[in-house]
Amino acid sequence: MSAELIKKLEDYSDTVLRKTKDYLPFLSRLCLVATFMEDGVRMWYQWKEQSNYINHHWGCGSFIAGMFVVYNLLGQIIPSVLVLARKYVQVSVGLLFGVVLTQTVGYGILFDVRFLLRNVALLGGLVLLLAESMGEAKTMFAGVPTMGENRPQNYMQLAGRILSASCS
Repeated sequence: MSAELIKKLEDYSDTVLRKTKDYLPFLSRLCLVATFMEDGVRMWYQWKEQSNYINHHWGCGSFIAGMFVVYNLLGQIIPSVLVLARKYVQVSVGLLFGVVLTQTVGYGILFDVRFLLRNVALLGGLVLLLAESMGEAKTMFAGVPTMGENRPQNYMQLAGRILSASCS
């Protein structure tokens, strides 16, 4: 490649980065909570099926099963919206973490490897959200650590990325 072509590509990438840097953090958070939002909406549309399954699986009665579905619906939609709005992110991540654990036990998927790996990947996304919310120094490349930095956020990002990749 010629030096001129490389210079043009660098200039173009700088322009794109400057124009999109305000939107990329929101889009990354949206991608990380999209599964929770979709699952919450599915709870609404499959209310009866979800409630019947929990009632049948645990034999807890329709009221308790309904409350489980309400917990899952609200426990996914509300924290996801709060994460997107960057309000109470750490509390919201904790609530989403609780929903993942509750679903793992409630739906009896603790020993189903496929669902367990899916949940581990979801937890990885939550760790990434938590690391992002802990405050990062403003850099040109968000989330990319610099040499000599050993902040807890960097370790959380590494753990989140490893956990997220476990589903693949």
